[in-house]
Amino acid sequence: MNHDAEDPVVRPFMLTGGRTQPLHDGLRIETQLYAAPAALSAPLRFEARRIVELCQRPMSVADLSAALHAPLGVVRVIVADLMTQGLLRAGEMPGELTTALIERIRDRVRAL
Repeated sequence: MNHDAEDPVVRPFMLTGGRTQPLHDGLRIETQLYAAPAALSAPLRFEARRIVELCQRPMSVADLSAALHAPLGVVRVIVADLMTQGLLRAGEMPGELTTALIERIRDRVRAL
């Protein structure tokens, strides 16, 4: 067995409690998320804590996925849970996405 300085492997279903569908519909990869003011003091663990920290400034679901090195589906489930708890909220997206935003999303998805 090789025990190099690699991150331990955690199965995605362990992070979501076995769920594969988010509680909130309509979470698109470009959805911008913002942490509620009280979110940093909430008793959160692991990925949920990191998402709240990252969302102190607006961040998309795709950006969170890339930052956490986690599958989009897993991030969507965790984000939906945080939204249900009132710790995250989704921002309004403009009717048309800018080219720069589309390119950034594309680059982040490729990074996965």
